[in-house]
Amino acid sequence: MTTLSLTSLHNFRRLLVAFSGGLDSSVLLHALAHLREADPSLDLRAIHVHHGISLHADSWAAHCERVCETLNVPLTVRRVQLAQEGLGLEGQARKARYAAFADALRPDEALVTAQHQDDQCETVLLALKRGSGPAGLAAMPEKLAFAGTFILRPLLHLSRAQLEQYAQAQHLAWIEDESNQDDSYDRNFLRLRVLPQLTSRWPHFAEAAARSAQLCGEQEQLLDELLNEELTSLTGEQGELRLAPLSEMSDNRRGALLRRWLASHGAQMPSRAALQRLWSEVAQSREDACPRLRFGDHEARRYQEALWWVRLCPGQGDRVIFWENLAKPLALPDGLGQLIVGEQGARVRMPAADERVTVRFRAQGLLHIVGRERGRSLKKLWQELRIPPWRRDTTPLIFYGEQLICAPGIFVTREGMAQGETGWHIDWRKEQNE
Repeated sequence: MTTLSLTSLHNFRRLLVAFSGGLDSSVLLHALAHLREADPSLDLRAIHVHHGISLHADSWAAHCERVCETLNVPLTVRRVQLAQEGLGLEGQARKARYAAFADALRPDEALVTAQHQDDQCETVLLALKRGSGPAGLAAMPEKLAFAGTFILRPLLHLSRAQLEQYAQAQHLAWIEDESNQDDSYDRNFLRLRVLPQLTSRWPHFAEAAARSAQLCGEQEQLLDELLNEELTSLTGEQGELRLAPLSEMSDNRRGALLRRWLASHGAQMPSRAALQRLWSEVAQSREDACPRLRFGDHEARRYQEALWWVRLCPGQGDRVIFWENLAKPLALPDGLGQLIVGEQGARVRMPAADERVTVRFRAQGLLHIVGRERGRSLKKLWQELRIPPWRRDTTPLIFYGEQLICAPGIFVTREGMAQGETGWHIDWRKEQNE
């Protein structure tokens, strides 16, 4: 085989190739560089992620630099540190790798990865091991939304044997990761021990598994189309999912909608047990309870007869932040956004010369806010204004000296009212995932 058919680039003209230096990505990069010769409008770059796990990691990066120089493809080498989050070495390396990809991608540029038909077969078998449903068995699509753009996998229709034929015909050199021979990893166990036996008996097993994955994907896409309108009708302006209509549904329909609601927030698909816990322990909990179920760095919570998807954020408690230079935005901790004095947001009086401006997250005593006759405690105000429990100790409060002035975008106290034409605006710009 001297040429490869790359049929699923979906008209993208700017491509970032995930280049490990192994056989698969070496074939992919070479084939794309060859395609660029015929179509100079193709903008091609590569990225190599240096995990630092192997003793050979530095030499692998150097190899990738030599290959990219030969092919005239700009290369970015990203060094990453693996966190300890209980995902295992494989899982943590993958998370770090894709975070590096997301950070490196440019506007209108797609990430291209080298998964092939055998990889797809392994993914299907791993999904079977986990007891996955059709969504899991759909495995890897050729095109997948990622980091505001897409991941493209143009080699999924080709076997590893075909890639080897191409590499040999083109006299390509590639690196061999010694960890690929360690069958303590599930994927390696399948590749080294299971798939050879399956393909020796059924030569087209990988192709059939890939076809089954494609059929499952088509069924899931059809379900998406059929349920999308219903999910939209059940979802509020802030992405919350109303519970009352779900209570009247069959378990299967409700589960399908819950999975799609989670997917709409970028969550990994839950196991069947996790989905059952989400409904029984969170959705059906007592009205006065504050149930939650954690999913990675987010959690699902019930509030006001709806399910909410909430980013985990530590409460700020008695933290006090001094806003020394009001002409500059003030960055809040833990991804809570920033405060800006400008032309938008709450209009309040300007501080006196002897009033130091601080940001806090708690307030004592009775508060008198504009539009209310009677004083209220902050706790009572949060309840009346329907501020969810998880935002009550992460919402910034502006103080002049020891006087509460406002909660930007929520309320202004009588003491903080702007008089006449004097005053300024304080805007709280939250993070997009807040």
